[in-house]
Amino acid sequence: MSFDESEVYKLSSLFNSTLARKGLLVSSVGSEGRANVMTIGWGKIGVLWGKPFFLAFIRRSRYTYSLIEQTGDFTVNVPPKDFEKVVNYCGTKTGREVDKIRELGLKLKPSRKVKSPTLADCLATIECKVVFKKNIRPKDVPPDFRRRFYPRGDYHVCYFAEVVNVTSNGSAEA
Repeated sequence: MSFDESEVYKLSSLFNSTLARKGLLVSSVGSEGRANVMTIGWGKIGVLWGKPFFLAFIRRSRYTYSLIEQTGDFTVNVPPKDFEKVVNYCGTKTGREVDKIRELGLKLKPSRKVKSPTLADCLATIECKVVFKKNIRPKDVPPDFRRRFYPRGDYHVCYFAEVVNVTSNGSAEA
C-alpha cells in the first residue's frame, strides 16, 4: 500500500516552519519496544532520488540516537500550539532517565509503515526509514560553528530518511 507523496510536500512548510519556531517531536522505539520522544531543532524535508526525505540531526549522546540505531526508523511529529510544555520537556529531559511519554501523558498510536509510534495529538506526522547516515566530524564544521554548537565535541549524526507515510489531522495551525 503506497501513500500520496504529494501530501508530504503540501505539509513541508508546516514541518519546516514549526521546526524553525519551536521544534518538532521525534518519536523512536528500541528493539525492546520502549518508545521515546525528543524535541529536535535541526532537520529538513526535501527531495532525494525523486523521493521525499527528512534529514534529522541527532547527537550521538542522545537516547534517541541509540533507539534509531536499533530499529532504523523514527517519526517526526508537528506539535499543536498547546504543546509548549511538551516541546520544552522533551528537549530538556533524557529518555534514559525519564519515561517522558508516561510523565506527560502522551498518547501514542501505531504507525503504518515503521516500528516507531506516532504521537496521536500532533497535527501531522511523517514516518521515516533511515536510508543512510553521515557522522558530522569536526573538520566538516567551520571553526566558529564548532565553538558555538560543539564546545564539548558532541557532534551530530545526520540521518537521511525516506518518508514512507504521512498522516495529518487536517489542521495547519502549529
